[in-house]
Amino acid sequence: MGDARLGERQLRQSLLSLLQDRHRNDADTVIRHEMGLCAGARRVDLAVINGELAGFEIKSDQDTLERLAGQAADYGRVLDRVTLVTTDRYMARAAALVPDWWGLVRATSAAQDEVGTVELGEVRPAAVNTGQEPFAVAQLLWRDEALAILRARGQHKGVQRARRWLVWERLAEVVPLPELQRLVCTQLKARQAWPGGQ
Repeated sequence: MGDARLGERQLRQSLLSLLQDRHRNDADTVIRHEMGLCAGARRVDLAVINGELAGFEIKSDQDTLERLAGQAADYGRVLDRVTLVTTDRYMARAAALVPDWWGLVRATSAAQDEVGTVELGEVRPAAVNTGQEPFAVAQLLWRDEALAILRARGQHKGVQRARRWLVWERLAEVVPLPELQRLVCTQLKARQAWPGGQ
């Protein structure tokens, strides 16, 4: 590989192509860039939304690992699965900073060409996370979306005019986590407008 450094853009494009190929015939899957978590405090590089919510975090040769431990903690509050995509430069150190249920994918330079082809090889598959927090999952919804779910259950009284934090809190209290996760995935897939456009 010489001195060639793999950048975030190259890794993202290769990962996106891989995910699009994997889900090409699945009309029930939506792929989002930079999806906000924890009321926007974190953004996962790519999210795949279908029957579950899977996140993909990219650490290229040009990144640092300074935020990874914090990202791992917050992603674990929300996502069903997470996969870290990184290079040989960071693989060993990054693997030590993330939970065992995270998947690991190694990115290598496939050829010394102008396109900068990147090969992605699975080191460890992502397992299912069992540590999600209902409040953090509820935060994936916009206030109106969360309120609509409460209204459909007759649980909206007292929070109709409340701040979104109180609406999320009520939702997390009254809807069991497995059902909440299903509802959130359904709503995210149905959402027509996202910040920053499609």
